[in-house]
Amino acid sequence: MLSGSGGRIEDERCRLLAREGMAALSIRWFGGAGQPPGICEIPLETFESAIEVLRAGGARRIGVLGTSKGAEAALHLSVLLPGADAVVALSPTSLTWANVGPGEDGQTRPYRSSWTWRGEPLPFVPYDDSWAPSPARTAGDPVAIRGWYERSRRTFADRVDAARIPVERSGAELVLVAGGDDAMWPSLPYAEELAARRRAAGLPVRVIGGPDAGHRPRLPGEGPAPASAQFRYGGSTAADTALGAAAWPHILDALRGPRDGTGAP
Repeated sequence: MLSGSGGRIEDERCRLLAREGMAALSIRWFGGAGQPPGICEIPLETFESAIEVLRAGGARRIGVLGTSKGAEAALHLSVLLPGADAVVALSPTSLTWANVGPGEDGQTRPYRSSWTWRGEPLPFVPYDDSWAPSPARTAGDPVAIRGWYERSRRTFADRVDAARIPVERSGAELVLVAGGDDAMWPSLPYAEELAARRRAAGLPVRVIGGPDAGHRPRLPGEGPAPASAQFRYGGSTAADTALGAAAWPHILDALRGPRDGTGAP
């Protein structure tokens, strides 16, 4: 269970899955002892070791559920790790982006990849620092940064192809959940891009979208997402809850996997 850029341990979501009879594990993957303080050149092997813990505990099927930047990592794991049987990406991206926050050196610039694999940084799209929020925004209001990602993609168009997450090479079952009113980044268009590449390769994919939902879909049993003084996430409590409810049976189906002739997983 991988959180987004907030870096929290996903206790509540782990409990939701535990109530469904699954073993769920959430780890701190940045900001902890011996880790980069930000999402900067995070070794994807960090998650490989967590998967090994579940395997050692007798897990028959491994699913990775990630949100936002955690979804970015989860999608990469679906390609790089044959041990990931299912990946659920909430509010995903179709590209690898530059770092969010400082690396081990304490620096945020120059931009570097968010991820490494076997010691090598993954190709990424940097941010266009000429972008600024709408001048109509009232000072002190939370910022919608979706436009920053859209601008950066256009500015660094020559880097987009190399930065695409190659889900067409993934053997994992894939579920994508995204809101059309996402104010952080355009997760629904990203999900549709990922799905198009899967389908072009003849591979299955499920996309559950909510046109009015934002960046933080809420799964059944979760309360409303806390408000932020820094960012606008889009959506509404009702729309985010409806998207989570629509996605929940697909999420459980993917994580549980195929059933035998008796109906047991």
